[in-house]
Amino acid sequence: MGCVCTKRRKQTPGYEEPTVLAAETPFTVSEVEALYELFKKLSSSIIDDGFIHKEEFQLALFKNKNKRNLFADRIFELFDVKRNGVIEFGEFVRSLGVFHPNASVEEKISFAFRLYDLRQTGFIEWEELKEMVLALLHESDLILSDDVIETIVDKTFTDADTNGDGRIDTEEWKEFVSKNPSLIKNMTLPYLKDITLAFPSFVLSTEVEDSDI
Repeated sequence: MGCVCTKRRKQTPGYEEPTVLAAETPFTVSEVEALYELFKKLSSSIIDDGFIHKEEFQLALFKNKNKRNLFADRIFELFDVKRNGVIEFGEFVRSLGVFHPNASVEEKISFAFRLYDLRQTGFIEWEELKEMVLALLHESDLILSDDVIETIVDKTFTDADTNGDGRIDTEEWKEFVSKNPSLIKNMTLPYLKDITLAFPSFVLSTEVEDSDI
């Protein structure tokens, strides 16, 4: 039984040993093993090729592979470290590690900064902040007038851009988040602290077929 499992894993593109991933992330070996089961489920939900494609990622997050969302797109792009259009198992575990309760606040702040830095310039600009605010409001089904949205973005940007150069750098972002910790509240997923216990219900919530597990 163990041999079959090992053979199957070696055939999965991008597979990395749980001991290696556990050493590099907050996860234990058993938690990485549970994440592998989740990865197999997600990566076979539409295209069974051992990778998580953007449509599969969308399906897992929103139950709809065709729903375009800037927030989901950015998360996918950050998980796709190799930038080859798919998420491999190692990328999946390392990226999820940032959301672990035991991951450092610095890691979470850095990930959130890159999330908002849409054009990857090393700065967050006013337009990027507005785009992300609109995406998050859309996802939460909150409807606000354009004037209110502009006011929120202006106030946030002014408070964060302390040197007044029209863009938010990494140090300004760290300072702003330290004063507004709710900005990275969603960067911590409590169930990742014991994924081996949370795994069954978490997988069921994705509403993906069980045929490949």
